[in-house]
Amino acid sequence: MPETRILRRVASLQPSITVTLRDLGLLRSLAACTKYCVELCPELKDSGVAVIEDSWSAKAEQILCAKPDLVMASVPYRMESLAEIMKSGVPCLCLAPKSLADGLQDILHIARIMGAEHRGLALVTRMEEEIKRVRRLTSTLPRPRVYCEEWGKPLIHSQLWVAELVCAAGGQFLGQPGKQTSEGEVAASDPEVIVAAWCGAGDRVPLEKIAARHGWSDTSAVRAGRVFCIRDEFLNTPASTLLQGLRALCSAIHPEKFGEAPGLKRLVSAENARQAKEA
Repeated sequence: MPETRILRRVASLQPSITVTLRDLGLLRSLAACTKYCVELCPELKDSGVAVIEDSWSAKAEQILCAKPDLVMASVPYRMESLAEIMKSGVPCLCLAPKSLADGLQDILHIARIMGAEHRGLALVTRMEEEIKRVRRLTSTLPRPRVYCEEWGKPLIHSQLWVAELVCAAGGQFLGQPGKQTSEGEVAASDPEVIVAAWCGAGDRVPLEKIAARHGWSDTSAVRAGRVFCIRDEFLNTPASTLLQGLRALCSAIHPEKFGEAPGLKRLVSAENARQAKEA
């Protein structure tokens, strides 16, 4: 039985939602999205879609001006932004994924609401199969210790879904996902691979400064020059973009098997890190 598409005017407040709508062939349903959505889906640049604030800094007035009949939002939030979304009075789907399974269920929620369930199921199946394929490839490989950082001030471990991707890519995730840590704790755990994917930073993470943190020059990762930046949207956007993040993690953790991957930037040299520390 063919799907019945539901023509909605959607205000998307996170790139993960916009990417999912793109994957479902539903970008035409967008009434508004964020600047980060446009960066990730450049086909929106000349589409006439309104650009508004995201789930972290949402404004009721902007939402109302776009005249959507549905708002879709996702983590991260602030209480103030949630209040603004509610203030708009527009029906809202507010998502809060923690794990890979949550993210896949959210894709199905969006697909069902938009009348594209079959496409949603196909997308989720494709993602699940790719993750399983990578798990099989890494199942017999050594599992180096991997420190993944979502933010640098304060230091915050990447989210649970990133920890699950690290495991699939053949690594051992260090620390508690999503929790704050310290330079000393990270140094004491002696990571063999360091990955930074700062929210909103794209690939603009100062790897030399990260490697020059107190005590980090003695870690296995810095000594070997295995300090990496992975594009923010590849790890912090719980949508199909996580598959690109998985490939980048594979390349960082097991380059001997996976080679280079797009979206991965490596510390130029440990000497640069020492110079940054002395500066």
